Amino acid sequence: MNLNDFDFDLPDELIATRPARPRSSARLLVAEAGRITDARVSELGQWLRPGDRLVLNDTKVIPARLSGVRMRAGTAEGGAARIEVTLLEPRAGGVWAALLKPLKKVRDGEEIRFTERLSARLVAKEEGQGILHFSLVGEDLDAELEVAGQMPLPPYIAAKRDADAADRHDYQTVWAARPGAVAAPTASLHFDTPLLAELTALGVTFTHVTLHVGAGTFLPVKVEDVTQHKMHAEWGEVSDKAAEEIAATKAAGGRVIPVGTTALRLIETAARETGAVRPWVGATDIFIYPGFEFHVADALMTNFHLPKSTLMMLVSALMGTERVRQIYRHALNEKYRFFSYGDASLLLP
Repeated sequence: MNLNDFDFDLPDELIATRPARPRSSARLLVAEAGRITDARVSELGQWLRPGDRLVLNDTKVIPARLSGVRMRAGTAEGGAARIEVTLLEPRAGGVWAALLKPLKKVRDGEEIRFTERLSARLVAKEEGQGILHFSLVGEDLDAELEVAGQMPLPPYIAAKRDADAADRHDYQTVWAARPGAVAAPTASLHFDTPLLAELTALGVTFTHVTLHVGAGTFLPVKVEDVTQHKMHAEWGEVSDKAAEEIAATKAAGGRVIPVGTTALRLIETAARETGAVRPWVGATDIFIYPGFEFHVADALMTNFHLPKSTLMMLVSALMGTERVRQIYRHALNEKYRFFSYGDASLLLP
């Protein structure tokens, strides 16, 4: 399985830099057996039926992008240097792995100050990342990030514009509850309160799980043989209640449809041992590519993904590589908007 099997040409103008408003007005490509239909997310209920269960990732994106000043004693003008920090992954005791720009301007033990209350000390450098020990932890850190931080827009949006006040709302799901992600579960961004109410009235049910999406979701695949790729690990949890709800839907003959690849990866992780979802908590690095045996997901709602990405491999595993090529050709011809703020697809194997 070669990396080029998952490549395609994407015109730059199809990369969305702002979401559709209202959220559910985004376009929806529905792929069923032998048919592709162009619709809107607001029409999602036409393809769902009573007893279906949507699995939603309730992670909450933290304002993980910070701008600070490193002061160095004993140098001219106090040795001030502007340092941009993007949080990547929490460690124990107020420690975070982070991207520092420029990393070379910070020495081990030096402090970066962001606000009067918030600073961080560099304790190590690992594989091009900085390991920072923050002056605040837990809820205190969360509160100060809300003051000092910006939303960590994906690289393909950040290259076009800076994050602004609108992204505080736009880059967060309406049901976000558990802080910890540094990237949004973007298929979920299409849902608004009226759509959720309509689906509930149709008899569709919802289950919340948590996968804290890391910045590693944007890392490129660098091996030609994709089976040799190593996924980044992300923390997730499937609660007792979530596992029971999914099992009940399966037993009743309903479909389990994760909204987003993060929710899909998590529930398939929780079903690896027995073939049925069990309560689960931990770090998952599950890699789903063609040949994968799905135990839980009956369909998937997801956005349109980067060429040569692990997410292209995931949707190809679900639908078949040639079918995904057909779907993406259609999306490109019809000028669907791609990536985090782009349009959605409903994939029904």
